Amino acid sequence: MPTFPAPDGTLLAYHASGSGVPLVCLPGGPMQDSAYLGDLGGLDAHRTLIRLDLRGTGASAVPEDPASYRCDLQVEDVEALRVHLGLDTIDLLGHSAGANLAALYTARYPERVARLVLLTPGTAAVGLDTSGEERLAAARRPWREREPWFGPAYAALGELAAGRGSAEAFQAIAPFFHGTWDEAARERHAESHRQRNGEAAGAYAGEGAFEPTATRAVFAEFGRPVLVVAGEGDANTPVPTATAYAELFPKAELAVLAGAGHFPWHDDAEWLAATVGTFLG
Repeated sequence: MPTFPAPDGTLLAYHASGSGVPLVCLPGGPMQDSAYLGDLGGLDAHRTLIRLDLRGTGASAVPEDPASYRCDLQVEDVEALRVHLGLDTIDLLGHSAGANLAALYTARYPERVARLVLLTPGTAAVGLDTSGEERLAAARRPWREREPWFGPAYAALGELAAGRGSAEAFQAIAPFFHGTWDEAARERHAESHRQRNGEAAGAYAGEGAFEPTATRAVFAEFGRPVLVVAGEGDANTPVPTATAYAELFPKAELAVLAGAGHFPWHDDAEWLAATVGTFLG
């Protein structure tokens, strides 16, 4: 497995699969083993996927300083990977919370990003808020309302939207992150907890990690191609939030997958691979 040193000496690992021009992929979680991205629904038929294991996750080493888990500090890890790969510019994909890291990298090194893919992105880096009603609207999909779990899960989401949530409520709303809450989705959800570095996740969005005004200012001048992908039923990043994110760029496309949640490559692998593959050219 290939490795390279971060600027502070932490040894970081990455996984390469597929063929073609490299696409650097940053996982979400936050701070989850990049294994969950897999081949992104067959996207490796279009590109060589370079999945970075963020520090303290997957096969990457645990840093000496836990403060280095903060998202903005990990930007230099991504830059070290670019240098290690010998690439003048990179095509960059960030999923979920990993999109915050992709956003901060793009804001700091805009000249190094050739194309940017924000896959059901987290929005802390750009300061976009999602209302409770938007999350509830995303959850209310016809294919879900027939399910026996819908009532309790929707009630829990309502509590969270009203600011009265609990740990139990967060567990109850898990189906709204997936297009279909079947056995495979339940297994992936359980595995995500085992793959996640909880200490690192707690530090990822720590105080000072994000400067939304400055990041938005860079994005307003970022003239290279950007693709924002949303799932129709994703309560984490509803379509209105994804739309607002795309509007921060002068050259951004929005692609919405019907019937999908927060992990669209599991809902329609062919669509996701074709959509992102075509965008990357």
